[in-house]
Amino acid sequence: MADTLTGPAHDAADAAPEFPMPRASRCPFDPPPGLRALQEQGPLTKVRLWDGSEPWLVTRYAEQRALLGDARVSADTDRPGYPTKADPGAGEGKLSFIMMDDPEHARLRRMVTAPFAVKKVEALRPAVQRIVDGLIDDMLAGPRPVDLVESFALPIPSLVICELLGVPYGDHEMFQENTRTMVRTTATPEERGAATREIAGYLAGQIAQRLTGPKDDLLSGIAGRVAAGELTHGQATEMALLLLIAGHETTANMITLGTAALLEHPDQLALLRDTDDPSLVASAVEELLRYLHITHLGRRRAVTEDIEIAGQVIRAGEGVIMVNEIGNRDPEVFADPDRLDLTRDARRHVAFGFGVHQCLGQPLARMELQVVYGTLYRRIPALRLACALEEVKFKHDAFIYGIHELPVTW
Repeated sequence: MADTLTGPAHDAADAAPEFPMPRASRCPFDPPPGLRALQEQGPLTKVRLWDGSEPWLVTRYAEQRALLGDARVSADTDRPGYPTKADPGAGEGKLSFIMMDDPEHARLRRMVTAPFAVKKVEALRPAVQRIVDGLIDDMLAGPRPVDLVESFALPIPSLVICELLGVPYGDHEMFQENTRTMVRTTATPEERGAATREIAGYLAGQIAQRLTGPKDDLLSGIAGRVAAGELTHGQATEMALLLLIAGHETTANMITLGTAALLEHPDQLALLRDTDDPSLVASAVEELLRYLHITHLGRRRAVTEDIEIAGQVIRAGEGVIMVNEIGNRDPEVFADPDRLDLTRDARRHVAFGFGVHQCLGQPLARMELQVVYGTLYRRIPALRLACALEEVKFKHDAFIYGIHELPVTW
């Protein structure tokens, strides 16, 4: 099972708090109050996970960046002390190179870096603009209210990543449904394993097709590495699975979370709705990435050598969890951090991580969000929630935070 709050009770006053912490808060966009309290106490605190292990929770920005950039901090899930999210039967394993260390991490990552370079991504902007405008046209012509997730937020990154990979968009319902199962904390190990196998089997078939009939797409490039002996078919499938899941699930959640947050902050929404300044839109994207965060279980690592930091010594074989959602709310770095301010310079946020493992697809995510946030509210200026915020179903049951359904009207 995933991290829970139901582990054995601790009677001692100084017992390590359980992680993750209850998300009860005055606002679904804010970190749990318990995280703020721990941050105020200091940058590092021992916490207790589902299995009784006690890794270090890192709550402040400077220490998160330092540890994420330290070669003695390993992303390898097989390292002693790695703080797993779930029990071994839940199917948590390596997801291609993001759960590896250099040099193998760097070798595999380099194979798929080129399509996500800034210049390549910028060349896609007109196509993404057409996708966004087309979906808005469909919403305006259709019934109201409408679920922004299914009608808008999910199709955009799904269409884009399908185009990049060369996966037929007609198959999107299959991989979206299986992805939802894979990231749902309440899914059984059997359900999660079956969902993973279905998508992996599908992608393995796509790669096999490219081995005999390559096309101008990313899967063909990956298949070429198999043909050259640089990847096994299994490694190629894992790489494609990572790109497919990360390429649509994360961005879709940011679109809906960002929209919900902006609708609750009409003064900030007005800045986006009334501007045609690309720099303001870009600034707004960075602030929303800082203010919101979709990986609430933290970036997890194992320490391979003793590290002295912030007056503590993290021993080799101990785990660390960098909780970026509270790191991005560090008052020592971002003034008045719980305030959404689209004009602030938020580019230093750690929403995409830091160091060698920072998100490969961040140029693509930024561009897609810029097009969405710079278009949706301008074209539908009267956009509003079709229910009370309290009725919106947030993804408290998923490894990736977001919104299940966002009913909107205008």
